[in-house]
Amino acid sequence: MTRLMLILFSMISTTLMGMGIVVALTMGWDTTQPILLAAAVGFVLAIPVSWLVARQLI
Repeated sequence: MTRLMLILFSMISTTLMGMGIVVALTMGWDTTQPILLAAAVGFVLAIPVSWLVARQLI
């Protein structure tokens, strides 16, 4: 399950980080700090999401 989770994590984290960056930019926060914060939140949020998806697939 760990291998599947890591494979899913690479796709899910990219998607969540991209969504967070798009949200930060559309809200008018075009400085570096909110963009990096949105990417970090997406990265951290992808860990439990990928674990849940991997568990559902197995």
